[in-house]
Amino acid sequence: MGSHTRNVLTVKSIEARKVAKLRDGGGLWLVTKGSGRYWILDYRFAGKRREMGIGPLHTVGLADARQRAEAARALLRSGIDPIDHRAVVAIEAAKAAVGVVTFGKYADSYIDAAVKAGRWRGAKTEAGWRNTLTNHVTAMRDKALADIDIQDVLAAVRPLWGAKQETAEKLRWRIERVLDAAKVEGLRSGENPAAWKGNLEHVLHKPDESTRGHHEALSYKAAPAFMMRLRGTDTITARALEFLILTATRSAETRLAVFDEFDLDAATWTIPAPRTKERRELRVPLCERAVDIVKAMKAQSLNHFVFPGVRANRPISDMTFGKVIAAHGGGTSTTHGFRSTFKDWSTEETEHENYVSEAALGHASGDAVERAYRRGDALEKRRVLMNDWAAYCAGK
Repeated sequence: MGSHTRNVLTVKSIEARKVAKLRDGGGLWLVTKGSGRYWILDYRFAGKRREMGIGPLHTVGLADARQRAEAARALLRSGIDPIDHRAVVAIEAAKAAVGVVTFGKYADSYIDAAVKAGRWRGAKTEAGWRNTLTNHVTAMRDKALADIDIQDVLAAVRPLWGAKQETAEKLRWRIERVLDAAKVEGLRSGENPAAWKGNLEHVLHKPDESTRGHHEALSYKAAPAFMMRLRGTDTITARALEFLILTATRSAETRLAVFDEFDLDAATWTIPAPRTKERRELRVPLCERAVDIVKAMKAQSLNHFVFPGVRANRPISDMTFGKVIAAHGGGTSTTHGFRSTFKDWSTEETEHENYVSEAALGHASGDAVERAYRRGDALEKRRVLMNDWAAYCAGK
């Protein structure tokens, strides 16, 4: 903690000397930061150097600073880190002031705040958070937030792990986020028991990715016949599904498309960042058939949505896609599965580079260096790929 010489400073010497750092001894320093002067205690604990703020000079005088520094040294002599001790004292004071905050109560308030701030795009996300942090953490909800430990987290996550893997991983991540927020607000201290890296990864093991459930996909060899049947049906949902398959986009991206996003002269559709999964703007090259679909929908437009639903000023429902797929011989294939159909065709039947098909799916492929060299979005290469895909789907 520095030299054994202590009490070097005087009130007069502090006023007279305006250097950036003044030593009082025993690890106590007066430092200048910006326009203010502050007391700090420089010490070592568990082999690491730490710096604890004691307060600004204008509110903490020399004598008071020495008293606080000595109290901290006493804790160090007892094997206690004064910074950690102060955090614990602050948390206990907060508890005494507002009563014990339970995990359930804080999780609910965390979700409420996220909804109020407009952090989530739809009610489905909010419902997912409320469901997992209510139904899957029943034992934790009434426990004090500050007392949640790794055993509590494991008790919630383990019953789902391997059986409902996606739900289990979302639950773990959501618990981690709530506990991180609580620590920022001073309602917890220490490591996060729900953290994965360096923590739960040692006791929970993720199933082999190849054994996990995927969206059912139509074989690419069956795609031309399916598209021919689909094209013979004159409904908005059939046109929307055909457009989705030709552009290899996600369900929400197609369903929520509005006419203002299209430059039909350039045969390009620009999906704004908030509507993409990767949260970055995506330009989609349109084949001739896709352009024709948008033009036809514009000619009979009911509102600003390209594919309007039955309810006023609403797009078509996601549920209608499944019915159309089944009705046209798609079996148990899912809407999202057509992205896999496209990818399988590109990989097995063409010489197009992998990064081009990945870009067409809106994915960021390759490592950071590879992506740095491909700052563009390969639009024209993707245009060739999507024209080839349209020709294949048309049986050509």
